Amino acid sequence: MRETWVIGAASNRFGKMAESGREAGTRVALAAIDKAGLQPKDIGYTFVANCFGIAEHQAHVGPLINGGLGIPEVPSCTIESACASSSAALHEAFVHVAGGFTDAALVVGTEKLSHLDTLAATSYFAIAADYPFETKNGATFPGLYATLASAYQAAFPNPPEMLGAIAVKNHENAALNPHAHFQRKISMDTYLSSPIIASPLRLYDCCPFSDGAAAVVVAAKEFVKKPATEPLVIRASARAGSITEMQDRTDLLGLPATRVAAAKAFRQAHMEPKDIDFMEVHDCFTIAETLAIEDLGFFPKGEGIRAAREGITARDGRLPVNTSGGLKAKGHPVSATGVSQVVEVFEQFNGLAHGREVPKNGTALTHNVGATGGSCSVHIFSHR
Repeated sequence: MRETWVIGAASNRFGKMAESGREAGTRVALAAIDKAGLQPKDIGYTFVANCFGIAEHQAHVGPLINGGLGIPEVPSCTIESACASSSAALHEAFVHVAGGFTDAALVVGTEKLSHLDTLAATSYFAIAADYPFETKNGATFPGLYATLASAYQAAFPNPPEMLGAIAVKNHENAALNPHAHFQRKISMDTYLSSPIIASPLRLYDCCPFSDGAAAVVVAAKEFVKKPATEPLVIRASARAGSITEMQDRTDLLGLPATRVAAAKAFRQAHMEPKDIDFMEVHDCFTIAETLAIEDLGFFPKGEGIRAAREGITARDGRLPVNTSGGLKAKGHPVSATGVSQVVEVFEQFNGLAHGREVPKNGTALTHNVGATGGSCSVHIFSHR
């Protein structure tokens, strides 16, 4: 396979967008292509992630974005893999470039749900679970992740401050991120006084509904004569799945798809967890960050819960996690989330993470989950 790079990345600010998902996706795509030092005509394939376009009465959004870019003849796929949609799209772009099917590919993730009321938006999210057995019986994602949190608490009892430390950390990071939905810090007192949403999860354990768009350009090393930016070398691009229905799982102390995808990624990269300097993980709820850093192999089971409280995963800690603010505070515009994680790595590598720089940025990992682990993508990046 050819060595494959991410050479451009862009994101808008997550939150509530006035423009459509299609317009936002086109805008960030143009920005990513410009940062890559390319023209739209240099793009051979586009992969557009969009789960809930039907909420805007618009499917098949990929060709529409291509038209806005002035490349309507370029083939496009619109990809859905729940919250892991854009990381799945990144994997497809990697395969096409590394395999020699194109020299440069564009990945766009875009989502808009803010025009819906809370019940409607929650209902859209919930269809990514098992509709007949979970959603129709009243299980939404706060409840499903609360089930995981309850199982974890039963196995490894800890005070609420342990999850609270994750929320406090990620809000502190998001306060320094111009792309973030919530650009303000919270205190532990604020966390502890917030209402219970689905026991044991409180309001500040939960990510927000966000609109947003993000894009990256993936290209072959041999195609990029003079990089306009410091490229991200894609050392590994791995995907895995697991049983979607939680009632059929034998283990609720983690997500099997994360473990399988991580093992694949570390094999591809010829690396181990100790080789990673910082990472962006899927923290739709604070418990999800804990499960991720354990399933990825950075902490034994039951020990990841203490990492934020002990400062290990802080920006200046031994293993910075979610310097962007994560889904928890940067926001979670479903189909844009996976690509936005790569935007954070791109900004860290290129000295653009002003105020939230990590002490060491030689290698990075991104981890993006669909629903409660029915799908998962893990990517590993390094400098050239």
